[in-house]
Amino acid sequence: MPSSTVNLLGIDFNNLNLTTIIDELLSRPRSLRFAYIVTPNADHLTRLKRQSKLRLVYDAAWLRLLDSKFIWHAARLLRQPVPLVATGADITTELLSRLTAQTVAIIGMQPAVLTALQQRYPHLTFAHHAPPQNLLNDQIGFRRARDFAVSTNARFTFIALGSPLQELLAYAIACQPNALGVGLCTGIALEFCAGTTPRAPIWMRNSGLEWLHRLVRNPRRLAKRYLIDDPPILLALLKQTFRR
Repeated sequence: MPSSTVNLLGIDFNNLNLTTIIDELLSRPRSLRFAYIVTPNADHLTRLKRQSKLRLVYDAAWLRLLDSKFIWHAARLLRQPVPLVATGADITTELLSRLTAQTVAIIGMQPAVLTALQQRYPHLTFAHHAPPQNLLNDQIGFRRARDFAVSTNARFTFIALGSPLQELLAYAIACQPNALGVGLCTGIALEFCAGTTPRAPIWMRNSGLEWLHRLVRNPRRLAKRYLIDDPPILLALLKQTFRR
């Protein structure tokens, strides 16, 4: 991987632009063991501060890519070294647009979204697994999701379960010696590609306000995350600035 890394808040992020990431994904030999990509945003970074045991899961990822223009802008204002931003939504959109006819595995996502996704990408075959709710406390369901990824043997497996479940499942798949392909932990990104969930306008994404667009659309689910849980990450950035 021709990439330097930038340490931000204890995570060694790969400093890659979107074009290079997609080229690396498409050129990776299919015979290699399963590897996965994580795209930490403010929510992930805040959780890692609280649950240090998750660090192993992120450290074991093939690529760690910053998925937050908000964090990028804040770090720049504080004169912190900061990696390039490559959001899970952008990676997913660009990768699907460049894939030729093949099977793509998906873990998670509602059937209606899958139908819409298939209509938008008719040249792709989607192998879908819908795990049960509360998967973190369902060992049998978790193993079935893991084994689905291994047995499908798809070149790319999208794990759309939300964090940290999707990262934990990707790590479990990577621990299987016969697992191949690449796993992408990209959350809601497939819903953007399917057109079932509208994405923020480009100007909001570039200015670090995509979180605000999501909050306005779904305040009941996201208010606590964006307004209470995530802001302490700014304090962590300040502390890192002072330590430097």
